[in-house]
Amino acid sequence: MGNLNIKTIEKTIKTQKAYDLFPPLPSRSKFGIIYADPPWDYKGQLQHAGKDSGDSGGALRHYPTVKTKDLMALPIQTITAEDCLLFMWATSPHLDQAIDLGKAWGFDWATVAFVWHKSKPNPGFYTMSENELCLVFKMGKIPNPRGARNIRQTINEPRSIHSRKPEAVRKGIEDMFPDQKKIELFARKKTKGWRCWGNEL
Repeated sequence: MGNLNIKTIEKTIKTQKAYDLFPPLPSRSKFGIIYADPPWDYKGQLQHAGKDSGDSGGALRHYPTVKTKDLMALPIQTITAEDCLLFMWATSPHLDQAIDLGKAWGFDWATVAFVWHKSKPNPGFYTMSENELCLVFKMGKIPNPRGARNIRQTINEPRSIHSRKPEAVRKGIEDMFPDQKKIELFARKKTKGWRCWGNEL
């Protein structure tokens, strides 16, 4: 969406809900793996981003963000298989909201699946921010059949454009669960082997 006018976006966000921003979910399909990078709302504020961080500003500069209560209203359970895992990216200020969101979608909190260590830290209110977490939630049992059991948790990779996550995470998920139907929520590009859903495709 490019560098959108912040005041225009903030005004739009006040009236838009998640179901206004996104297309209908593919409810006729059931997925064993869900991968999500929610457009977290920072209450109208920009995230910290240093001039040399590789990030040209906060989320509001790049795409409309959505309040957590509106994300919770998305009918995610209409696309889940009986046994399903949710891999969800969460920024540090949103860890509690991320866990609440996973539970609202019908999942149980499991653990931290991946830790993305970035080469350049951003300012923070307490310590400098240089890690981002990909959490995993479970519905039912861990889907079978299983694939690789030796995927490393920590990924050391510099950040690139805003909000783009390391492909090593997606590859790790594919290696762990090669046979399950997979969907990426809030996707910004199409990926072979995945159903991709979002308003930026």
